[in-house]
Amino acid sequence: MLITFTLLALNSDECYFFWGDSMDIELSVRSRQILEAIVEDYIATAEPVGSSAVARRHALTLSSATVRNVMANLEEMGLLTSPHTSAGRIPTEKAYRFYVDSLIALRQVSRDEKRQIISHCRQAGSGLSGILKETSRTLSQLSNYMGIVVAPSFTADVFRHIEFIRIGQRKILAILVSSHGAVQNRLIETDDDYAPEELVRMGNFLNDRMQGVTISQVREMILEEMSSEKARYDQLLARALKISEQAVRAEGDEIFVEGQARILDQPEFSDAGRMKEIYQAFEQKGLLVQLLSRCMTAEGVQIYIGSETSLSQSAGISLITSRFVTSSNTVGMLGVIGPTRMGYSSVIPIVDYTARMVSRLLSEV
Repeated sequence: MLITFTLLALNSDECYFFWGDSMDIELSVRSRQILEAIVEDYIATAEPVGSSAVARRHALTLSSATVRNVMANLEEMGLLTSPHTSAGRIPTEKAYRFYVDSLIALRQVSRDEKRQIISHCRQAGSGLSGILKETSRTLSQLSNYMGIVVAPSFTADVFRHIEFIRIGQRKILAILVSSHGAVQNRLIETDDDYAPEELVRMGNFLNDRMQGVTISQVREMILEEMSSEKARYDQLLARALKISEQAVRAEGDEIFVEGQARILDQPEFSDAGRMKEIYQAFEQKGLLVQLLSRCMTAEGVQIYIGSETSLSQSAGISLITSRFVTSSNTVGMLGVIGPTRMGYSSVIPIVDYTARMVSRLLSEV
């Protein structure tokens, strides 16, 4: 199950408390207090939580016996489980979902965290790739988990310029520039050889005709032109369209990942089998992009817990994401990947604030 959060902003830089859709679970005030205490204790310690610890640490005016009874009821509801080697309880995915939906109170992003987010991204320079790479690194450092950023689709940006350079017999380097300043180089192997001056004429021809549309629309226009009568009788046009179609073909999304080792430092992943499973999940970058792409059209923060991520059915990974927007209104996605025992109350505001700051920064680029 996916949940979208709407963050209540008191000003452009700060977010405080929000609610998502509540689960179809009814709990008494006492049960909610005890469940919240267990989830937060387990997030902090990674150790099963006992009834006496709950009563002692959270100043509940309840006996350990009463807390044990409530914990037993929560276990019957599928919100807690008991490891074989301990009398304590640990939260289930269902408990984390209820906690995130109905119990959590977000902390504010600190001044120091805001400063780091802004300064690190600005230090990356004006290039889109540099900003996004530094953003993934900053997310990892601040959350102590794994930071991930998916760049806006290059073909969704507006076309600015194309240049063809002959680098060998029947080999051409196509340099494609978007209005946002992103650059992609494509090596094209052709059936025919092209003289440098012919490639200049081709580039000028396309640059004059393709302004003001997205790169994906450029490809549609090229394909349409290729089928026209004019292209059949205009040799320069036909040859220009043929190599240009190869230059603007869609490729995979660019993805920036930082801090994989931080995940493996978590105690729940110390087992070699689980470590291998985590590595396998992270190696599937296409799966990560597919998952993040599902969030592109949704506003606000998106949260996947455990098996909701589709990364792994048993590795215990959670994902928090938010989208950002460039000056040309193309959309990218950033987020944090961590264990289900993630510090949701601190990571969610960091992800949201970073997405808004990246959007603001990219509007200046």
